[in-house]
Amino acid sequence: MKLLHRLWGSFPAFLMARRNVARAKTRSALAVAVILIGVVAIGAIGAGGVAFQESQFETLGSIGADVQVFAGEDNENGYLTAADVGRIDRVSGQAEIVPLKQESADVIEGGSAAGSATVYGVEDPAALYDVDEGSIPPNWRNGVLVGSTLAERYDLRPGSKVTLRRTVTEDGETVRRTEEYRVTAVLAQAGQADIANPNEAFVLPPGEFDDDVFAQVIVRSEDATRANETAMQIKRTFNGRRQIVSVFERGDIAEQIDEAFRLINLFLVGIGAISLVVAGVSIANVMLMAAIERREEIGVLRAVGYQKFDIVRIMLAEATLLGLVGSLLGGAVTLGIVAVINDALLGDPFAYPAGSLQYVAVGMVFGVVASLLAGIYPAWTAARERPVESLRG
Repeated sequence: MKLLHRLWGSFPAFLMARRNVARAKTRSALAVAVILIGVVAIGAIGAGGVAFQESQFETLGSIGADVQVFAGEDNENGYLTAADVGRIDRVSGQAEIVPLKQESADVIEGGSAAGSATVYGVEDPAALYDVDEGSIPPNWRNGVLVGSTLAERYDLRPGSKVTLRRTVTEDGETVRRTEEYRVTAVLAQAGQADIANPNEAFVLPPGEFDDDVFAQVIVRSEDATRANETAMQIKRTFNGRRQIVSVFERGDIAEQIDEAFRLINLFLVGIGAISLVVAGVSIANVMLMAAIERREEIGVLRAVGYQKFDIVRIMLAEATLLGLVGSLLGGAVTLGIVAVINDALLGDPFAYPAGSLQYVAVGMVFGVVASLLAGIYPAWTAARERPVESLRG
Protein backbone atom coordinates (compact mmCIF):
# COMPACT_ATOMS: atom_id res chain seq x y z
CA MET A 1 0.00 0.00 0.00
CA LYS A 2 2.86 2.38 0.86
CA LEU A 3 4.35 1.75 -2.59
CA LEU A 4 0.99 2.48 -4.21
CA HIS A 5 0.58 5.75 -2.27
CA ARG A 6 4.15 6.71 -3.17
CA LEU A 7 3.41 5.98 -6.84
CA TRP A 8 0.25 8.09 -6.77
CA GLY A 9 2.22 10.84 -5.01
CA SER A 10 4.61 11.00 -7.96
CA PHE A 11 1.67 12.04 -10.16
CA PRO A 12 -0.35 14.59 -8.18
CA ALA A 13 -2.74 15.24 -11.07
CA PHE A 14 -3.74 11.57 -11.14
CA LEU A 15 -3.94 11.49 -7.33
CA MET A 16 -6.49 14.31 -7.37
CA ALA A 17 -8.25 12.71 -10.34
CA ARG A 18 -8.59 9.45 -8.45
CA ARG A 19 -10.12 11.22 -5.45
CA ASN A 20 -12.55 13.14 -7.64
CA VAL A 21 -13.63 9.98 -9.50
CA ALA A 22 -14.11 8.14 -6.19
CA ARG A 23 -16.34 10.91 -4.85
CA ALA A 24 -18.83 10.55 -7.73
CA LYS A 25 -18.97 6.78 -7.74
CA THR A 26 -22.30 6.30 -9.49
CA ARG A 27 -21.60 8.72 -12.30
CA SER A 28 -18.05 7.40 -12.75
CA ALA A 29 -19.28 3.79 -12.76
CA LEU A 30 -21.80 4.60 -15.53
CA ALA A 31 -19.07 6.26 -17.59
CA VAL A 32 -16.76 3.27 -17.11
CA ALA A 33 -19.61 0.92 -18.10
CA VAL A 34 -20.18 2.82 -21.36
CA ILE A 35 -16.46 2.64 -22.19
CA LEU A 36 -16.47 -1.09 -21.33
CA ILE A 37 -19.36 -1.73 -23.71
CA GLY A 38 -17.59 0.15 -26.51
CA VAL A 39 -14.34 -1.76 -26.05
CA VAL A 40 -16.21 -5.08 -25.99
CA ALA A 41 -18.12 -4.10 -29.15
CA ILE A 42 -14.94 -3.39 -31.12
CA GLY A 43 -12.81 -6.23 -29.70
CA ALA A 44 -15.44 -8.98 -29.73
CA ILE A 45 -16.78 -8.13 -33.20
CA GLY A 46 -13.29 -7.85 -34.70
CA ALA A 47 -11.78 -10.92 -33.02
CA GLY A 48 -14.98 -12.90 -33.58
CA GLY A 49 -14.85 -12.03 -37.26
CA VAL A 50 -11.27 -13.29 -37.48
CA ALA A 51 -12.28 -16.56 -35.77
CA PHE A 52 -15.21 -16.94 -38.18
CA GLN A 53 -12.91 -16.34 -41.16
CA GLU A 54 -10.47 -18.95 -39.82
CA SER A 55 -13.26 -21.50 -39.36
CA GLN A 56 -14.57 -20.93 -42.90
CA PHE A 57 -11.10 -21.41 -44.40
CA GLU A 58 -10.80 -24.67 -42.45
CA THR A 59 -14.11 -25.76 -43.97
CA LEU A 60 -13.09 -24.71 -47.48
CA GLY A 61 -9.69 -26.32 -47.18
CA SER A 62 -6.36 -25.20 -48.52
CA ILE A 63 -7.00 -23.09 -51.61
CA GLY A 64 -3.34 -22.27 -52.05
CA ALA A 65 -1.65 -20.77 -55.09
CA ASP A 66 -2.14 -23.68 -57.48
CA VAL A 67 -3.02 -23.42 -61.17
CA GLN A 68 -5.47 -25.83 -62.78
CA VAL A 69 -5.32 -26.44 -66.53
CA PHE A 70 -8.31 -27.97 -68.35
CA ALA A 71 -9.18 -28.58 -71.99
CA GLY A 72 -10.54 -25.34 -73.49
CA GLU A 73 -13.77 -24.87 -75.39
CA ASP A 74 -11.90 -24.99 -78.74
CA ASN A 75 -9.94 -28.15 -77.87
CA GLU A 76 -10.92 -30.72 -80.48
CA ASN A 77 -10.15 -33.67 -78.21
CA GLY A 78 -12.15 -32.41 -75.26
CA TYR A 79 -9.33 -33.51 -72.96
CA LEU A 80 -5.59 -33.02 -72.42
CA THR A 81 -3.16 -35.45 -74.04
CA ALA A 82 0.23 -36.71 -72.89
CA ALA A 83 1.80 -34.24 -75.34
CA ASP A 84 -0.16 -31.40 -73.72
CA VAL A 85 1.03 -32.52 -70.29
CA GLY A 86 4.63 -32.49 -71.54
CA ARG A 87 4.29 -28.93 -72.86
CA ILE A 88 2.73 -27.75 -69.59
CA ASP A 89 5.62 -29.36 -67.69
CA ARG A 90 8.21 -27.54 -69.83
CA VAL A 91 6.40 -24.20 -69.53
CA SER A 92 6.00 -24.52 -65.74
CA GLY A 93 9.75 -24.69 -65.14
CA GLN A 94 10.60 -25.77 -61.59
CA ALA A 95 6.96 -25.97 -60.47
CA GLU A 96 5.59 -29.43 -59.67
CA ILE A 97 2.84 -30.68 -61.99
CA VAL A 98 0.25 -33.34 -61.15
CA PRO A 99 -1.58 -34.77 -64.20
CA LEU A 100 -5.04 -36.02 -63.24
CA LYS A 101 -7.27 -38.55 -64.96
CA GLN A 102 -10.95 -38.74 -64.09
CA GLU A 103 -14.03 -40.85 -64.77
CA SER A 104 -17.12 -42.16 -62.98
CA ALA A 105 -17.79 -45.68 -61.73
CA ASP A 106 -20.50 -47.72 -60.04
CA VAL A 107 -19.83 -49.34 -56.68
CA ILE A 108 -20.99 -52.98 -56.90
CA GLU A 109 -22.36 -54.77 -53.86
CA GLY A 110 -24.12 -58.13 -54.12
CA GLY A 111 -23.94 -58.04 -57.93
CA SER A 112 -25.80 -54.75 -58.32
CA ALA A 113 -24.86 -51.08 -58.25
CA ALA A 114 -25.04 -49.66 -54.70
CA GLY A 115 -24.05 -46.17 -55.79
CA SER A 116 -21.75 -44.15 -58.03
CA ALA A 117 -18.54 -42.28 -57.37
CA THR A 118 -15.81 -40.28 -59.08
CA VAL A 119 -12.57 -42.11 -59.83
CA TYR A 120 -9.29 -40.21 -60.14
CA GLY A 121 -6.05 -41.45 -61.64
CA VAL A 122 -2.96 -39.89 -60.04
CA GLU A 123 0.68 -40.89 -60.46
CA ASP A 124 1.73 -39.46 -57.09
CA PRO A 125 -1.34 -39.18 -54.82
CA ALA A 126 0.83 -38.15 -51.86
CA ALA A 127 1.36 -34.81 -53.64
CA LEU A 128 -2.36 -34.06 -53.34
CA TYR A 129 -3.79 -36.03 -50.46
CA ASP A 130 -3.17 -36.81 -46.80
CA VAL A 131 -3.78 -40.31 -45.45
CA ASP A 132 -6.02 -41.05 -42.47
CA GLU A 133 -5.63 -44.84 -42.34
CA GLY A 134 -3.13 -47.13 -44.03
CA SER A 135 -0.37 -45.85 -46.32
CA ILE A 136 0.47 -45.19 -49.96
CA PRO A 137 3.28 -47.46 -51.24
CA PRO A 138 6.31 -45.63 -52.74
CA ASN A 139 5.88 -47.35 -56.12
CA TRP A 140 2.10 -47.39 -56.23
CA ARG A 141 0.91 -49.64 -59.07
CA ASN A 142 -2.15 -51.44 -57.71
CA GLY A 143 -4.86 -51.11 -55.10
CA VAL A 144 -7.25 -48.22 -54.51
CA LEU A 145 -7.35 -45.20 -52.22
CA VAL A 146 -10.75 -44.39 -50.74
CA GLY A 147 -12.16 -41.00 -49.73
CA SER A 148 -13.31 -40.60 -46.14
CA THR A 149 -17.02 -40.26 -47.00
CA LEU A 150 -17.05 -43.36 -49.19
CA ALA A 151 -15.06 -45.32 -46.60
CA GLU A 152 -17.72 -44.57 -44.01
CA ARG A 153 -20.61 -45.20 -46.41
CA TYR A 154 -19.38 -48.62 -47.57
CA ASP A 155 -17.50 -49.54 -44.37
CA LEU A 156 -14.12 -49.73 -46.10
CA ARG A 157 -10.78 -49.93 -44.30
CA PRO A 158 -7.21 -50.71 -45.43
CA GLY A 159 -7.27 -54.33 -46.57
CA SER A 160 -10.96 -54.28 -47.51
CA LYS A 161 -12.05 -55.12 -51.06
CA VAL A 162 -14.32 -53.02 -53.23
CA THR A 163 -15.77 -53.79 -56.67
CA LEU A 164 -16.03 -51.01 -59.25
CA ARG A 165 -17.75 -51.07 -62.64
CA ARG A 166 -16.10 -48.59 -64.98
CA THR A 167 -16.54 -47.56 -68.61
CA VAL A 168 -13.23 -48.04 -70.48
CA THR A 169 -12.02 -48.07 -74.06
CA GLU A 170 -10.53 -51.31 -75.40
CA ASP A 171 -9.39 -51.64 -79.03
CA GLY A 172 -11.35 -48.53 -79.93
CA GLU A 173 -14.55 -49.81 -78.37
CA THR A 174 -16.27 -48.61 -75.20
CA VAL A 175 -16.97 -51.43 -72.76
CA ARG A 176 -18.07 -51.81 -69.15
CA ARG A 177 -15.40 -53.45 -67.02
CA THR A 178 -15.98 -54.76 -63.50
CA GLU A 179 -12.92 -55.24 -61.31
CA GLU A 180 -12.20 -55.84 -57.64
CA TYR A 181 -9.61 -53.71 -55.86
CA ARG A 182 -7.98 -53.96 -52.44
CA VAL A 183 -8.08 -50.77 -50.35
CA THR A 184 -4.57 -49.48 -49.71
CA ALA A 185 -5.44 -46.41 -47.66
CA VAL A 186 -8.32 -44.22 -46.51
CA LEU A 187 -7.70 -40.56 -47.31
CA ALA A 188 -8.12 -37.79 -44.76
CA GLN A 189 -11.16 -35.54 -44.82
CA ALA A 190 -10.61 -32.71 -47.29
CA GLY A 191 -12.04 -29.19 -47.42
CA GLN A 192 -14.77 -28.26 -49.87
CA ALA A 193 -12.39 -26.21 -52.00
CA ASP A 194 -9.53 -28.72 -52.11
CA ILE A 195 -8.33 -29.75 -55.56
CA ALA A 196 -9.75 -33.06 -56.83
CA ASN A 197 -11.70 -33.42 -53.59
CA PRO A 198 -11.36 -37.09 -52.61
CA ASN A 199 -14.08 -37.30 -49.94
CA GLU A 200 -16.52 -39.05 -52.28
CA ALA A 201 -14.00 -40.51 -54.71
CA PHE A 202 -11.70 -43.44 -55.36
CA VAL A 203 -8.10 -42.94 -56.51
CA LEU A 204 -6.46 -45.50 -58.81
CA PRO A 205 -3.02 -45.73 -60.44
CA PRO A 206 -2.98 -43.98 -63.86
CA GLY A 207 -2.27 -47.34 -65.54
CA GLU A 208 -5.89 -48.28 -64.90
CA PHE A 209 -7.01 -45.53 -67.31
CA ASP A 210 -6.60 -44.73 -70.99
CA ASP A 211 -2.98 -43.67 -71.40
CA ASP A 212 -3.50 -40.45 -73.33
CA VAL A 213 -6.55 -38.89 -71.66
CA PHE A 214 -6.16 -36.34 -68.83
CA ALA A 215 -9.01 -34.35 -67.29
CA GLN A 216 -6.71 -31.66 -65.89
CA VAL A 217 -3.17 -30.80 -64.89
CA ILE A 218 -2.45 -29.17 -61.54
CA VAL A 219 0.59 -26.88 -61.35
CA ARG A 220 1.73 -26.38 -57.75
CA SER A 221 3.38 -22.96 -57.39
CA GLU A 222 5.23 -21.53 -54.41
CA ASP A 223 3.18 -18.33 -54.23
CA ALA A 224 0.45 -16.37 -56.00
CA THR A 225 2.95 -14.31 -58.02
CA ARG A 226 4.64 -17.34 -59.57
CA ALA A 227 1.25 -18.98 -60.09
CA ASN A 228 0.12 -15.95 -62.09
CA GLU A 229 3.32 -15.96 -64.17
CA THR A 230 2.90 -19.67 -64.89
CA ALA A 231 -0.76 -19.24 -65.84
CA MET A 232 0.07 -16.43 -68.28
CA GLN A 233 2.88 -18.47 -69.85
CA ILE A 234 0.59 -21.51 -70.32
CA LYS A 235 -2.04 -19.32 -71.99
CA ARG A 236 0.55 -17.81 -74.33
CA THR A 237 1.89 -21.26 -75.22
CA PHE A 238 -1.45 -22.92 -75.99
CA ASN A 239 -3.97 -20.21 -76.79
CA GLY A 240 -3.87 -17.89 -79.77
CA ARG A 241 -7.15 -17.03 -81.36
CA ARG A 242 -8.61 -20.26 -80.01
CA GLN A 243 -8.93 -21.39 -76.43
CA ILE A 244 -7.14 -24.74 -76.46
CA VAL A 245 -6.75 -24.82 -72.69
CA SER A 246 -8.63 -23.16 -69.86
CA VAL A 247 -6.51 -21.94 -66.93
CA PHE A 248 -7.89 -21.38 -63.46
CA GLU A 249 -5.82 -19.61 -60.78
CA ARG A 250 -6.95 -20.65 -57.33
CA GLY A 251 -4.86 -17.95 -55.66
CA ASP A 252 -7.21 -15.30 -57.08
CA ILE A 253 -10.14 -16.94 -55.32
CA ALA A 254 -8.22 -17.03 -52.03
CA GLU A 255 -7.40 -13.32 -52.31
CA GLN A 256 -11.01 -12.42 -53.14
CA ILE A 257 -12.37 -14.42 -50.19
CA ASP A 258 -9.80 -12.91 -47.83
CA GLU A 259 -10.59 -9.38 -49.03
CA ALA A 260 -14.34 -9.97 -48.65
CA PHE A 261 -13.89 -11.17 -45.07
CA ARG A 262 -11.63 -8.20 -44.30
CA LEU A 263 -14.15 -5.66 -45.60
CA ILE A 264 -17.02 -7.28 -43.72
CA ASN A 265 -14.96 -7.30 -40.54
CA LEU A 266 -14.00 -3.63 -40.91
CA PHE A 267 -17.65 -2.72 -41.47
CA LEU A 268 -18.72 -4.54 -38.31
CA VAL A 269 -15.88 -3.01 -36.30
CA GLY A 270 -16.95 0.42 -37.59
CA ILE A 271 -20.43 -0.22 -36.22
CA GLY A 272 -18.88 -1.23 -32.90
CA ALA A 273 -16.81 1.97 -32.88
CA ILE A 274 -20.02 4.00 -32.84
CA SER A 275 -20.60 2.76 -29.31
CA LEU A 276 -17.27 4.28 -28.27
CA VAL A 277 -18.31 7.58 -29.80
CA VAL A 278 -21.38 7.40 -27.58
CA ALA A 279 -19.04 6.57 -24.70
CA GLY A 280 -17.01 9.69 -25.49
CA VAL A 281 -20.17 11.80 -25.29
CA SER A 282 -20.94 10.21 -21.92
CA ILE A 283 -17.44 11.02 -20.64
CA ALA A 284 -17.81 14.63 -21.84
CA ASN A 285 -21.11 14.87 -19.97
CA VAL A 286 -19.55 13.46 -16.81
CA MET A 287 -16.67 15.92 -16.98
CA LEU A 288 -18.95 18.89 -17.65
CA MET A 289 -21.10 17.96 -14.65
CA ALA A 290 -17.96 17.56 -12.55
CA ALA A 291 -16.73 21.00 -13.63
CA ILE A 292 -20.04 22.60 -12.66
CA GLU A 293 -20.24 20.82 -9.29
CA ARG A 294 -16.64 21.65 -8.41
CA ARG A 295 -16.73 25.21 -9.65
CA GLU A 296 -15.85 26.69 -6.28
CA GLU A 297 -13.13 24.08 -5.69
CA ILE A 298 -11.56 24.97 -9.01
CA GLY A 299 -11.77 28.64 -8.07
CA VAL A 300 -9.87 27.95 -4.83
CA LEU A 301 -7.19 26.04 -6.73
CA ARG A 302 -6.78 28.95 -9.15
CA ALA A 303 -6.67 31.41 -6.23
CA VAL A 304 -3.82 29.55 -4.47
CA GLY A 305 -1.65 29.51 -7.58
CA TYR A 306 -2.84 26.73 -9.89
CA GLN A 307 -2.51 27.72 -13.54
CA LYS A 308 -5.01 26.99 -16.30
CA PHE A 309 -2.79 24.19 -17.55
CA ASP A 310 -2.81 22.57 -14.09
CA ILE A 311 -6.62 22.51 -14.04
CA VAL A 312 -6.71 21.10 -17.58
CA ARG A 313 -4.23 18.42 -16.57
CA ILE A 314 -6.30 17.36 -13.55
CA MET A 315 -9.52 17.20 -15.57
CA LEU A 316 -7.85 15.27 -18.40
CA ALA A 317 -6.34 12.90 -15.84
CA GLU A 318 -9.89 12.14 -14.62
CA ALA A 319 -11.10 11.44 -18.16
CA THR A 320 -8.05 9.28 -18.88
CA LEU A 321 -8.50 7.37 -15.63
CA LEU A 322 -12.14 6.61 -16.47
CA GLY A 323 -11.12 5.48 -19.96
CA LEU A 324 -8.25 3.36 -18.66
CA VAL A 325 -10.41 1.53 -16.10
CA GLY A 326 -13.18 1.00 -18.65
CA SER A 327 -10.71 -0.23 -21.29
CA LEU A 328 -8.97 -2.68 -18.95
CA LEU A 329 -12.26 -4.14 -17.77
CA GLY A 330 -13.53 -4.18 -21.36
CA GLY A 331 -10.39 -5.97 -22.56
CA ALA A 332 -10.80 -8.67 -19.90
CA VAL A 333 -14.48 -9.17 -20.75
CA THR A 334 -13.65 -9.23 -24.47
CA LEU A 335 -11.05 -11.97 -24.03
CA GLY A 336 -13.65 -14.08 -22.23
CA ILE A 337 -16.23 -13.55 -24.97
CA VAL A 338 -13.68 -14.30 -27.71
CA ALA A 339 -12.68 -17.50 -25.88
CA VAL A 340 -16.32 -18.63 -26.05
CA ILE A 341 -16.44 -17.74 -29.77
CA ASN A 342 -13.18 -19.61 -30.43
CA ASP A 343 -14.51 -22.67 -28.64
CA ALA A 344 -17.70 -22.61 -30.72
CA LEU A 345 -16.05 -21.97 -34.10
CA LEU A 346 -12.55 -23.45 -33.76
CA GLY A 347 -13.02 -26.06 -31.03
CA ASP A 348 -10.37 -24.48 -28.77
CA PRO A 349 -11.12 -21.46 -26.52
CA PHE A 350 -7.46 -20.38 -26.52
CA ALA A 351 -6.86 -20.79 -30.27
CA TYR A 352 -6.62 -17.06 -30.91
CA PRO A 353 -5.99 -16.62 -34.67
CA ALA A 354 -3.39 -14.13 -35.84
CA GLY A 355 -4.93 -10.68 -35.77
CA SER A 356 -7.72 -11.39 -33.28
CA LEU A 357 -5.82 -9.95 -30.30
CA GLN A 358 -5.03 -6.87 -32.37
CA TYR A 359 -8.73 -5.99 -32.43
CA VAL A 360 -8.87 -6.32 -28.63
CA ALA A 361 -5.85 -4.02 -28.29
CA VAL A 362 -7.32 -1.52 -30.78
CA GLY A 363 -10.57 -1.44 -28.82
CA MET A 364 -8.73 -0.74 -25.56
CA VAL A 365 -6.55 2.00 -27.07
CA PHE A 366 -9.57 3.54 -28.77
CA GLY A 367 -11.39 3.55 -25.41
CA VAL A 368 -8.60 5.51 -23.69
CA VAL A 369 -8.16 7.93 -26.61
CA ALA A 370 -11.92 8.56 -26.87
CA SER A 371 -12.07 9.34 -23.17
CA LEU A 372 -9.08 11.69 -23.38
CA LEU A 373 -10.53 13.58 -26.36
CA ALA A 374 -13.93 13.78 -24.70
CA GLY A 375 -12.37 15.44 -21.67
CA ILE A 376 -10.63 18.25 -23.54
CA TYR A 377 -13.60 20.63 -23.90
CA PRO A 378 -14.88 20.26 -20.29
CA ALA A 379 -11.30 20.67 -18.99
CA TRP A 380 -10.72 23.82 -20.98
CA THR A 381 -14.13 25.23 -20.00
CA ALA A 382 -13.34 24.72 -16.31
CA ALA A 383 -9.81 26.13 -16.58
CA ARG A 384 -10.57 29.35 -18.43
CA GLU A 385 -13.14 30.65 -15.94
CA ARG A 386 -11.84 33.50 -13.77
CA PRO A 387 -11.12 32.54 -10.10
CA VAL A 388 -13.31 35.36 -8.74
CA GLU A 389 -16.34 34.21 -10.74
CA SER A 390 -15.76 30.57 -9.68
CA LEU A 391 -15.60 31.51 -5.98
CA ARG A 392 -18.90 33.39 -6.24
CA GLY A 393 -20.56 30.04 -7.19
